[in-house]
Amino acid sequence: MKRLGKAITMSLAALGCAIAPSHAADPVKVGFVMSYSGWFQPIDASSINGALLAIKEINAKGGLLGSQIEVVKFDNKSEPPLGADGAVEVIGKGAKAILFPSDFDFGAPGAFIAQQSNVVSLSGASDPKFGVTGIGPYAYSISNAAQSQGALLAEWAYKEKGWRSSYVLLDNTISFTKSLCGSFSKRWKELAGDAALAGEDTFLNGDPSVSAQVTRITSLSAKPDFVVLCSYAPGGPSAIRQLRAAGIDQPILTGESMDGDYWAGTVPNLSNFFVANYGSTYGDDPDASVNDFFKRYEAEYGQKSDTSYSIRGYSLFQAWAKAVDKAGSFDADKVSAALDSFTKEPLAIGPTTYTPQLHIQTTRPMTILQSQGGKFSAVGKFAPETVHLD
Repeated sequence: MKRLGKAITMSLAALGCAIAPSHAADPVKVGFVMSYSGWFQPIDASSINGALLAIKEINAKGGLLGSQIEVVKFDNKSEPPLGADGAVEVIGKGAKAILFPSDFDFGAPGAFIAQQSNVVSLSGASDPKFGVTGIGPYAYSISNAAQSQGALLAEWAYKEKGWRSSYVLLDNTISFTKSLCGSFSKRWKELAGDAALAGEDTFLNGDPSVSAQVTRITSLSAKPDFVVLCSYAPGGPSAIRQLRAAGIDQPILTGESMDGDYWAGTVPNLSNFFVANYGSTYGDDPDASVNDFFKRYEAEYGQKSDTSYSIRGYSLFQAWAKAVDKAGSFDADKVSAALDSFTKEPLAIGPTTYTPQLHIQTTRPMTILQSQGGKFSAVGKFAPETVHLD
């Protein structure tokens, strides 16, 4: 009996590795160095939620390379310099990739730290400098460049609407609005001629009044066919209210910085307003997969996405996950090489291309939305033909 007991004990010991429960791989950490408070918080909120939805779906399918994704958060409090502190903190906790705010000025301080630490940076910044030329080869934006958006507005107005004269009103506060209006003006003159630009004016987002600018428009002998407004809330909506109150009812065109309808109630019966964004949140986008994404977002969070920015956050981690799978590694050099091989890669946001020289989109289609009578709807998807990044 002693021998039998010993034999049984040895047999169980030999089988121990087989019958013991398997241990899952350690989680892989990603950092979110974002604005969880402060004035930039509403801009980052949708991107954060979209990214979290992507991570939840990836984890539900088994994670990446056998590991679940774990998020390490840092609040930059809407203060760009704190982004560097945030990057140091999350990298210290093992982050293999970091999500930064969708603005170069806000994201760059942390992205520089990530670059020096061989960590991939992800952002929705619309400035091409958030990439190889401005930060380094580990920095990637999912967005369409501001210059691309400006060119799109010019080509759409000229070719789709048949308009021939414009007026540019620039909120001279951030780099995005400067690039948007600058690119529009350049492309518009190429298409319609220098004389087709009836005037250009500037203001600052915090200006309580744009009465002087409004007077210059109303004083024109020939009114423009449309106005290009490069701004963001709250200054942008304030400018629209003043334009409309002065009887300037011409169509107003703008880029992604005025995406969403959260501010539209401040402009009664908003009409003849057109904005380029990343997809209609109203269920009528020409791309069925975009509509499907926003349905999943609403089901997850119990409310409609405030802006289309959520699809950017989602697509950033969708892209990173695809690159990690392709590389078979979380190593930044290998993941970067995989991302740089993307050629019209199908992502929720649309076909996405990266090269070793350019980590932002220039010709990917964008959705143009209109507001008529205070109600938003999709007009269609359009892509620019000629884009100048200089």
